[in-house]
Amino acid sequence: MFNPTDFPKPTLISVNGVELEVFEAGRENEGKPIVLCHGWPEHAFSWRHQMAALAAAGYHVIVPNQRGYSNSSRPTEVTDYDIEHLSGDLIALLDHYGYEDATFVGHDWGAFVVWGLTLLHPNRVNKVINLSLPYQERGEKPWIEFMEEILGGDFYFVHFNRQPGVADAVFEDNTYRFLRNLYRKNEPLRAPEPGMALINLARAETPLGEPVMSESELAVYVSAFETSGFTGSINWYRNLDRNWRLLAKVNPIIQQPTLMIYGDRDVVAKSENLTKFVPNVEVVNLDCGHWIQEEKPEETNQAILRWLEQQNAI
Repeated sequence: MFNPTDFPKPTLISVNGVELEVFEAGRENEGKPIVLCHGWPEHAFSWRHQMAALAAAGYHVIVPNQRGYSNSSRPTEVTDYDIEHLSGDLIALLDHYGYEDATFVGHDWGAFVVWGLTLLHPNRVNKVINLSLPYQERGEKPWIEFMEEILGGDFYFVHFNRQPGVADAVFEDNTYRFLRNLYRKNEPLRAPEPGMALINLARAETPLGEPVMSESELAVYVSAFETSGFTGSINWYRNLDRNWRLLAKVNPIIQQPTLMIYGDRDVVAKSENLTKFVPNVEVVNLDCGHWIQEEKPEETNQAILRWLEQQNAI
């Protein structure tokens, strides 16, 4: 397991009207930036196993806690968390370091941001590496509206939007329990329960499966969310329909070389038509659940480094 005291110390950097808490490795590798974007409810610390490996391979590794998280700014307006703001933060971060473009890596919600960033600012992204969440096709209906019709009002994306503040409060009242119960692997299959699954999870006394991380690693997440609360991070979900509108006029095709890493036991569905929107994609499947880079750190590093080496040789 990773010793949290080995994680780099952060710098607060002013970008795009907010301050981001940014962790770095390989500063001596100036000119080869790679930006790692965490998901929900995560933290830059989720990339702890990747940072040293990427720095050793010659990259300047830049890992922000994105807006709404930990000691980064947490604006109060919900619309301050839309894809224009989230991608704008990353562009401003590149500007801060003086980089024209970078390779961007995203997991979960971070992957959604990297997909959106690449559509909105294609000249600032040279390569894409995403984990868990494939490219999301922009259908005829806004995403939350579509999910509500198919999955109902208790589906957590819908619940976050239709009952603002309810889940936030439950998670804040049960921060340790929620995160402990969420960060699991090899969970047994179980029948769906009535109600909102994540609220049930936050209140469940006994976790299922095995822990993804040690208690000292988990404590980093718990401490961060005890500081920040959950509302800023959940506000990302509250912009999905706004993002659907904001992405209406962009070219939906991702031309950059892309690596897509799936966990075969992830609850997030794989894309059946990924190459339609991401023609230059290579797909890697790992035998794990949702927390890919934490469950399978060595395999994740090997997949990323091998693919980057191939791309750099072209």
